Amino acid sequence: MLTLLLIDIQVGLRETNFYGTERNNLDAEVNAAKILEFFRTKKLPVFHIQHCSTNVESPLHPSKPGNALHPLVSPLKDEPVFQKNVNSAFIGTPLETELKSKGIEEVVIVGLTTEHCVSTSTRMAANLGFKVNLISDATAAFDKIGVNGQKFSAELIHNTALANLKDEFAIIKDTVTLLNELQD
Repeated sequence: MLTLLLIDIQVGLRETNFYGTERNNLDAEVNAAKILEFFRTKKLPVFHIQHCSTNVESPLHPSKPGNALHPLVSPLKDEPVFQKNVNSAFIGTPLETELKSKGIEEVVIVGLTTEHCVSTSTRMAANLGFKVNLISDATAAFDKIGVNGQKFSAELIHNTALANLKDEFAIIKDTVTLLNELQD
């Protein structure tokens, strides 16, 4: 069975200026919503993951408006939401138990950010034995400053994170490819 994992698609991460950095792929939430709509139409299981930062300065802290899940992917009452405060959707949550109890063997991962929680959760899912489909245009990254002070663009960070996950941990697809495959 196949399921959709929506990781940290939250209001605080839709900004292009998160902690003073720029974000790539401003359509990530739109693409995630298209995939979510397909899963809902086909009555396939959906799991939402919400990052609840322990850093009171973070826009993802539970006291901040940015902690809210993005309106384009708001969960329905029967769709579980797992809250976490680390990068992996599997640490400190019952996600693995829930997936295995439902006989789920394959996951589709969308969300934010490619280089943090998406990457960590993708690796964990693969290491736990799930087949992982990671959707490149339903994820996004922020630029980074390297150890020598060099700025690396969000697009480079995004593509590098995907390259590190490709084949070893996940099959990388875009939204159109995934939806076309699932239509068949």
